[in-house]
Amino acid sequence: MRARKSAFRICLTLVVAACGRSDKPRVTVTIPAGATLDAAVDSLAAHGVIRHASLFGLYARLRGLGGSLKSGDYLLRPDAAWGDVVAALGRGHGIEVRWTVPEGLMLGEVATLAAEALGVPRDSFLAAARDPALRSELGLPPEARSVEGYLYPTTYTLPLHVGARELIRVMIRDFREQWQPEWEARLDSLHMTRYQIVTLASIIEAEVRYDPDRPFVAAVYHNRLRRRMRLEADPTVIYAYGRRLKRVWEKNLAIASPYNTYLHAGLPPGPIGEPGRASLLAALYPAPLPFLFFVAQPDGKHIFSVTLAQHEAAIRTVKRMRSEARGRRPPGR
Repeated sequence: MRARKSAFRICLTLVVAACGRSDKPRVTVTIPAGATLDAAVDSLAAHGVIRHASLFGLYARLRGLGGSLKSGDYLLRPDAAWGDVVAALGRGHGIEVRWTVPEGLMLGEVATLAAEALGVPRDSFLAAARDPALRSELGLPPEARSVEGYLYPTTYTLPLHVGARELIRVMIRDFREQWQPEWEARLDSLHMTRYQIVTLASIIEAEVRYDPDRPFVAAVYHNRLRRRMRLEADPTVIYAYGRRLKRVWEKNLAIASPYNTYLHAGLPPGPIGEPGRASLLAALYPAPLPFLFFVAQPDGKHIFSVTLAQHEAAIRTVKRMRSEARGRRPPGR
């Protein structure tokens, strides 16, 4: 009996060794949830991933796949190495897609990006982001309408057909991984909550185009908050409109919204976008400088000022820069 089993294993080993030498294009194989190993083997055989279905079934069972088969969509090569197929189906490493979320996007913009790139319904994404249980799990205050600000902007590797709730949880997990334990002590020294820091960081993210300016912009906002001055941050006005404005005009500053920091002192009710690590660090560790004002130059860099007179002079300088830039622009452009 042992001799017969040994001969079978040798035969099976020879069949396995003969596989995996194909350079044919990969094919997509879907293993439905709850599928049996036999059903999975039939699907693999139908797509040409394996030959000798009965032998592969025996091989897969010997490797323990019968109890660890994972459903999903798999991108596999015809006549693939049996060991590779079993490993993929056992680990659940199906088709994966890369998805990049830029810093500073508003929640609605992230939802649109997820719909366009991942096929996640926009409404489902927004509903998952507003889940009260998830907000409670993050310890967000009652005024928080969603988990906006906690959807970490980075490049993700995700399974094909990822669901809205799973996607939201993956993004929050990355935020938590970025949040450092020592930052909790820093919150105490600033007398601010994490939610307030994330809110401030989201404004900094929206303001800054020139990276070295982040701690200086943060200094302006921290100084204004301490003095109980209005932040007067244009990005909060844009957020109040719920869409990107090409430019914030004087008339826009009167929009009635709790997010309009030209009308309301202090921080807005919550984050206005998704801040990256650099903006979180700037919000936590602002430059120790007395700046109270800043204005953006045409190149995106800012001029910072301590007094209103200095700020007004900086505004005149920026206007002159813009006028000179328009004068150098070729006709028709």
